Amino acid sequence: MKETRLHDWHVRAGARMAPFANYDMPISYPLGAVEEHLVTRRSVGLFDIDHMGQFEVRGPGATTFVSKLVSMKMSDLKDWDARYSLLLNERGTVIDDLFIYKLPDAWWIVVNAGNRMEDWEWFNKHKTAGVELVDSSDETYMIAVQGPRAIELMDKVSEAKISEYPRFTSGKTKVLGIPCLVGRTGYTGEDGVELFFPADKALEIWTGLLDAGEKAGIETKAIGLAARDSLRFEAGMPLHGHEISQEINALEAGFKWACDFDKEFIGKEALLAIQEKGLQRKLVTVTVTGGVPREGYEIQSLQGETIGKVVAGMYCPTVKAYAANAFVAVDYAKTGTELAVVIRGKPVPGVVVKRPLYIPAYRRAKE
Repeated sequence: MKETRLHDWHVRAGARMAPFANYDMPISYPLGAVEEHLVTRRSVGLFDIDHMGQFEVRGPGATTFVSKLVSMKMSDLKDWDARYSLLLNERGTVIDDLFIYKLPDAWWIVVNAGNRMEDWEWFNKHKTAGVELVDSSDETYMIAVQGPRAIELMDKVSEAKISEYPRFTSGKTKVLGIPCLVGRTGYTGEDGVELFFPADKALEIWTGLLDAGEKAGIETKAIGLAARDSLRFEAGMPLHGHEISQEINALEAGFKWACDFDKEFIGKEALLAIQEKGLQRKLVTVTVTGGVPREGYEIQSLQGETIGKVVAGMYCPTVKAYAANAFVAVDYAKTGTELAVVIRGKPVPGVVVKRPLYIPAYRRAKE
């Protein structure tokens, strides 16, 4: 079991620790997962996410290589832009979802913790001439600073004015005097940044951010993985192994928007064939009354027919509702459809609702 460089800090802070992606990670702190969730929605949450991986792609063939490997268009990105994309196999199912940053001298690609080795093998399997791959995960530390006051806090501790970074862009600056790559990205549905910096500076950055928040009167708390999960769930963001996996194709998971069919990418032909044939199931969000839906629970029609299965379920503190993400037969995927989630052997009433439950900050800014 691996430990992040902040492991001892988490233990001293009273965190409940548990294995995640082969790391011993903080699940929640004495504040509690629900309150941690709400702190992030109203102010600033700090997330130790050093279990994530970072790859660099360099060389004269890098842009062509990255474009072919991932589902989204990359050719229009300018230096310092960032974009979400999928990494698909030839069947159109999801190896991983990625955040990709176009730096002046390289592509910086953030991969999920549990998929790092498999992603690395996939990248190397498809590597072409003129491409250099570097796994920078071990020497790089990653912390997320998220919430409606996150940018206010970052402006106080950074040489650059982070508030001038548009969403889905990045830049290199000093944070608390330490060189960082700062991406105005995140996984909570709130505004904020993700920081990349030398791993030996982890404690200095972490405690410095907490101290800066306290000094400025900005509520800033350490947040565990339980709240990170409920935050991303409400905002309609997937977690690999749940809403996306190598058993789930991009279209049934609702990610047609993340596939640019005007370019070539691995998995394109399979998705076109699936699209022509028609989907058999779709990802939906279901709110339930009278129980907590959990992964693996059956979804039934009102007539008692099994029509799907829950892939993630929990209490959602912002909207004050119990909800599940589930794959159901397409005939039952329409918003407003009444169905049942089988909880402890009993069908509990549920209804398909519009996704996401919580509109992410970047979408609210456009409306």
